[in-house]
Amino acid sequence: MTATTLAGGALEPRLVGKIGGKFYVPSYQRGYRWGEHEVKCLLDDIAASDGQPYYLQPVVVKKIDDGRWELVDGQQRLTTLYLILGYIRKHLPAARREYTLEYQTRAGSAAYLEDPVEQLRGQNIDFFHIYEAAELIRTWFESQDDPAMAAVNFYKALSEKVHVIWYEAPDDVDARTLFVRLNVGRIPLTDAELVKALLLSRARRPEEVAAQWDSIERDLRVPEVWSFVTGRTGEEPTHISLLLDTLAGGPRGRERPLFYTFDRIRELIEQTSPEDVWESVVDLHSLVQGWYDDRGLFHWIGYLVATGSRFEDLVVQADGKAKDVFNVELRAMITDRLGLTETALRDLTYEQHYRQASRALLLMNVETVRSWEHSHERYSFRAHAAGSWSLEHIDAQSAETLNKAEQWSTWLQLHKAALVALPDLDPEQRAALLSRIDHAATELTAHAFHAAEEEVISFFKRATGADGDEVHSVSNLALLGREANSALSNSVFAAKRTAILQLDRTGHYIPACTRNVFLKYYTASDAQQIHFWGPQDRASYLEAMVHVLADYLTPEGAQHE
Repeated sequence: MTATTLAGGALEPRLVGKIGGKFYVPSYQRGYRWGEHEVKCLLDDIAASDGQPYYLQPVVVKKIDDGRWELVDGQQRLTTLYLILGYIRKHLPAARREYTLEYQTRAGSAAYLEDPVEQLRGQNIDFFHIYEAAELIRTWFESQDDPAMAAVNFYKALSEKVHVIWYEAPDDVDARTLFVRLNVGRIPLTDAELVKALLLSRARRPEEVAAQWDSIERDLRVPEVWSFVTGRTGEEPTHISLLLDTLAGGPRGRERPLFYTFDRIRELIEQTSPEDVWESVVDLHSLVQGWYDDRGLFHWIGYLVATGSRFEDLVVQADGKAKDVFNVELRAMITDRLGLTETALRDLTYEQHYRQASRALLLMNVETVRSWEHSHERYSFRAHAAGSWSLEHIDAQSAETLNKAEQWSTWLQLHKAALVALPDLDPEQRAALLSRIDHAATELTAHAFHAAEEEVISFFKRATGADGDEVHSVSNLALLGREANSALSNSVFAAKRTAILQLDRTGHYIPACTRNVFLKYYTASDAQQIHFWGPQDRASYLEAMVHVLADYLTPEGAQHE
């Protein structure tokens, strides 16, 4: 559903023990269908909350003229809670159940909820699920060490700690339309949607807040903005949630309680005002845009986020600091994140230091682009976040990972094209190699492919003079696009060069240093062999790497954790 659906409605956390009134379940909803998994999860989660505040999914209602509540969303939860309270009352007669449920089209269900007996369970599908749930609840309580005390403690939790997010839809919202929006794809209300509804219902100028909210959401949905500040692609339902979660603080990931952000921001609104809280959100948005617009901050922060830093931690780091001080701290953080001396950088290998080599080459690309003071080009953290790049050999020495006929065919065609393009190759040698490639492509068996592959690889290996140790060195590694298929990843330099330059010509994003490698940018003009990646190329590339990363290398002998 869209966030604007919530505008104008009454919204609050409500203790289960405070839920009261008559709930009417209209005909557009199906009957009660929760099974063992859902019922047991509800019981286990509330018990595991151990007296701490706990929030269930929203209950969405709309007031009917006769005083009843039309239950738009939350039937399954309220029904299960009703059955739980029914069991508790057997051990604790004083326990109160302040609400009732009635159904437009399922006569008898309301009465059966009061006493779900086994004899009637087969009368209809609703009775069956109600009875099964009641039995699951009974079994769960009876499995506790002291069922009576468990019932008392559970009732205490429902009365004092367990809330639903209560949302009362405004009069002008069509209940059926709201139900459809809530249930298409089972999209739940999010913290952001709940916070928006709360702000709009309490702000002095809700129209202004609504307009700013939409503007901020649009800004954060710009792919490069979102990826540089989060390290993710834009798959979340709302992006302003980044700012709201940061403002709320608290636990992260799986440790974060349901609706924690909403509850915390509600408290902030009550402690200050809706205007103060909203101004804090606007300030965070301005901070993001300021970082994005600053070329240096964009690249430094983007690198740190791409390698594990969190936006909220960087906000804390920047708080109250002058820009030049923050810049110095960011560069120090990057040095710490890289964690390499010059010697360690030169010794990086694919097999032993994959993560460090990846970070080093990412920083080399980021710093190379950042240093172009008169260019509008930026490193694409969106492409990085999408998983577009992997650490690959510039000049591969084996295609052993290829195991499909389609991959073999592509590999053979790439290397046939590379051999055709090679100058100064003995005509007879070229013809012989091409003939064996054509034979392997026609037969296309594992034996035929690997025989041709071994001969082609051996030829290029002799031509470059590379030995086995150099193959996995950082001087033979680059960030290559995963859109280039596995056959290309396992190809020699000449084949990769042709394919990558074609991708570049057609507008695909190629990391700057990868493009430079295949354009022989780092190799002196008098030492270039355009179709091979030889020892001189590797040495020049490595020296360029050391030069670009010099300001971020740890001094030799310095301690680094």
